[in-house]
Amino acid sequence: MVIGVPKEIKDHETRVGLVPSGVTALRQAGHEVLVETHAGEGSSVTDREFMQAGAAIIETAAEVWRRADLIAKVKEPQPAEYPYFRPGLIVFTYLHLAPQRELTNHLLDSRVIGVAYETIVEADGSLPLLTPMSEVAGRMAVQVGAQYLERPNGGRGILLGGVPGVAPANVVILGGGVVGVNAAKIAVGMGAHVTIIDRNLNRLRHLDDVFNSQVVTLASNTWTIGEAVRTADLVVGSVLIPGASAPKLVLREMIATMRRGAVVVDVAIDQGGCFETSHATTHTEPVYVVDGVLHYCVSNMPAAVPHTSTFALTNATFPYLLDLADEGLEAACAHHPALSAGVNTYHGYVTHSGVAESQGRQWRGLETE
Repeated sequence: MVIGVPKEIKDHETRVGLVPSGVTALRQAGHEVLVETHAGEGSSVTDREFMQAGAAIIETAAEVWRRADLIAKVKEPQPAEYPYFRPGLIVFTYLHLAPQRELTNHLLDSRVIGVAYETIVEADGSLPLLTPMSEVAGRMAVQVGAQYLERPNGGRGILLGGVPGVAPANVVILGGGVVGVNAAKIAVGMGAHVTIIDRNLNRLRHLDDVFNSQVVTLASNTWTIGEAVRTADLVVGSVLIPGASAPKLVLREMIATMRRGAVVVDVAIDQGGCFETSHATTHTEPVYVVDGVLHYCVSNMPAAVPHTSTFALTNATFPYLLDLADEGLEAACAHHPALSAGVNTYHGYVTHSGVAESQGRQWRGLETE
């Protein structure tokens, strides 16, 4: 199989879909790898390193897309890449289709096979290709929040951990999954007062044990969320329904009750966001203000630390990529149900129920083909 690795073109997206060690393994398995020139530079991986690993360096994205059987990316295809779509092409990347009807339309019209990192689900319910970026984003969320709480950046002028004699910031984390746990680790480490809200009581019991009572855990409901948000300095939104749109847990009227200069970081923005006031932003223009509250809703947060993010991501994605290359999509999915769950579009129809439900579309399982 020919695997293509184009340079990412989303705003400030400097990760890359494959690293030299993966190229070597693919070449040893008999596959060809095409890497667009400079694709890895943002992650401190040079063309020379890719060449030494056995990749062919290609001058243009168009040629990479044209020659490849499978495209390995990081972020969802951008409008400038839609003309490269063609029937039977496999695109292996984060897709986050639920809120993106236009991209879904193009994938379906072009009969592209879209395999989404974020919906690959193992038998134990884990999301192995979402986990590493959730770890990065969770840890970054608190760093970013602390930065925007500083007065020169528009915040309340609060030091997250306080100092002796001055109370620390109140940090509220919505969701006790991978993002939430990693956000809590950083917030607790910085000395903040941390509250985690989740609807799963067993999860809250586990977190109470893990953090040894260093966090407050609350059962999720509208009233509790409203009260917690009202007194928060920083709110991190980290709820997830795999493949589907994120629920709007924080309503506009709740934002209006918050202190001026408070900060919200919506890590769920890839799936539409969990704040009613959220809309996607970029690393170029990361924040906006609603009712005096700063909103950070960058849809590719881990791209700010691309070296760490690229290697963490490809550690997780590569085994699945190698299965696809070695066996082909249909056989790989038949042997690996987790990979089958990652197929969102297949030869003109939607194959993921969460995407279909979010967009009001019909769908059918991959096994029906």
